[in-house]
Amino acid sequence: MALMRGAEPFFLQGGEKGVLLVHGFTGAPSEMRLAGEYLNNLGYTVFAPRLPGHGTTPDEMAKTAWPHWYDSVVDGYHLLAGICTSVAAVGLSMGGLLSLKLASEYPLRRLAVISAPIYIANKRLKLLPLYRLFTNFVPKKRKRLADAAEEYSITYEVTPLSSLSSLLELVKHVRGVLPAVTVPALIIQSKTEHTVEPESAQYIYDKLGSTDKQLVWLNKSGHIVTLDVERDFVFQRIGRFLA
Repeated sequence: MALMRGAEPFFLQGGEKGVLLVHGFTGAPSEMRLAGEYLNNLGYTVFAPRLPGHGTTPDEMAKTAWPHWYDSVVDGYHLLAGICTSVAAVGLSMGGLLSLKLASEYPLRRLAVISAPIYIANKRLKLLPLYRLFTNFVPKKRKRLADAAEEYSITYEVTPLSSLSSLLELVKHVRGVLPAVTVPALIIQSKTEHTVEPESAQYIYDKLGSTDKQLVWLNKSGHIVTLDVERDFVFQRIGRFLA
């Protein structure tokens, strides 16, 4: 299966500490590229896997579900754990959910969760079973970025409804494992985005089993904060946290 241009996974060799970067729903590793380069410049070995069904075609994604996506994250963890003395994870959006599940099952050094959905800002989601009777895909709204970061925004123009149903199952599953996450955690969320309800971040913060946890709010960014106007602040904040 041919990949969309720029949707490849990436590995950046660095020091003995590893960082696993996990991209979001219908996205690609490219949305984590700038964050990865920043962390690699700080000395970390970085790996960003491509989740199954992503960066190819919506039809291919429709054949996948959250356990497939999670298996890819676990594989990435083991790759880094085999060459590094420790592994931290940074997950964006759905990648944040997958990273939270990873932290509930594997020994991470630290965890950063960005724009992770517990409450999704779409009132039509309750009608999803009805929509699926009539169509397999729906158009995907996409925020255009104002600067050079646009080239890293690689995503589909439509959303497979079967995959969306699986995402909702993942949200429900992750809610149940949050108390089992005890690793030091950083939660980052924009108050002004329109994809995830901001109270998602507060929910995650409150339910985490971690005693060392921090919640950082942004005021100017959309959902993909790793490519938006506050990305430099986000990278610096993650860098300080991982240090």
